[in-house]
Amino acid sequence: MWTLYSLGIHVYAFLVFLASFFNEKAKKRYIGQRQTFKYLKGNVDRNAKYVWFHAASLGEFEQARPLMEELRRRKPEYKILLTFFSPSGYEVRKNYEGADLVCYMPLDTIRNAERFVRRVRPVDAIFVKYEFWPNFLIALRRRGIPTYIVSAHFRDSQAFFKWYGVAYAKVLRFFNRLFVQDMHSVELLNGVGIENVTISGDTRFDRVVQIASQRKQLPVAEAFVGGEKAIVAGSSWPKDEDLLIKYAKGKGLKMILAPHEIHESHLAEIERKWNEAEGDARPIVRYTDATVDNVKEAGCLVINNFGMLSSLYSYGTVAYIGGGFGVGIHNLLEAAVYSMPVVFGPNHKSFREALQLKECGGGIAIENYEEFEKEMDRLMANPEEAGAAAGNYVNSNKGASDKILGEIFL
Repeated sequence: MWTLYSLGIHVYAFLVFLASFFNEKAKKRYIGQRQTFKYLKGNVDRNAKYVWFHAASLGEFEQARPLMEELRRRKPEYKILLTFFSPSGYEVRKNYEGADLVCYMPLDTIRNAERFVRRVRPVDAIFVKYEFWPNFLIALRRRGIPTYIVSAHFRDSQAFFKWYGVAYAKVLRFFNRLFVQDMHSVELLNGVGIENVTISGDTRFDRVVQIASQRKQLPVAEAFVGGEKAIVAGSSWPKDEDLLIKYAKGKGLKMILAPHEIHESHLAEIERKWNEAEGDARPIVRYTDATVDNVKEAGCLVINNFGMLSSLYSYGTVAYIGGGFGVGIHNLLEAAVYSMPVVFGPNHKSFREALQLKECGGGIAIENYEEFEKEMDRLMANPEEAGAAAGNYVNSNKGASDKILGEIFL
């Protein structure tokens, strides 16, 4: 099986090489992975003890971050190496100050894995959520390096638990311990003979609590809301915006709108939709054009920069999380941590936190505008009960970082 796997990795490498001539993301990945060993040769401190964290992309990085920062606080004698698989993670966090070294993870070939582990010599290796790289795991096991996966969430549909995936399930045995999010993951793993499992929860809860405690004061947003009830819509897409604009303008409600895409053509389209919608005559204003004076007269504040959304939620009455009419909803926890109801679209059923927020009453799913209007009317009139449920859900699930680090470094 491993021979076929390694052959597949080499085929994949060739395809990435070909794609790099036509696709910018593939080009960044190809060049970045080729530069990893040069980077390590010039930067690894041979006398240091490294803990290696690997995250596929930006979302997994956010799950690793509270662990890295708590490890830095508890064990300052260790250095941290952070690797990414995807350019969308590396390009955003390549200058992350919480790690001593940041680079791409090389492709999972036998040669790369042996060379990487030999160069870094980590004292521990920590993979996040869905990262199962057999050749690296084998290389780590050969050198006796304790290896863990954290915030893992296993599903019945994964190959490990199918008749044709029995051989592949052996890769799970290379972890010294698997820290999982729920009991169902434990049951699935036990079913294929994996017993070294701990339910620790999801470190994302720790991260959003941390973010909320460090939220920025935003005078423009505060002046915009001005004590009124307001919707904060995060990571919205065009179909989300159609619902939001119709409702907010028609009801005369203030709305902070942070679209997922902030290129000029999309911003102009949002402004056109707002200006053509029926209802409140108050204007729409972009954040970069707003002041604490002129924003008071606006009905919609469009966020046309990045890095503010997690703080903006604190100014709202109800949050709407975009993506549910497309590929899937974005981060619900960033809003729920502020004890506010979260509303989202129909494509949420593969998101564990969405289902659990619905179950506890802190999250509300909608299928169309009629449902959206009905639920928003209810929540805007009385947000306290659903908001408290959302906040309690986040707070009752925090603490995964302490459990994980306590067990690894006991």
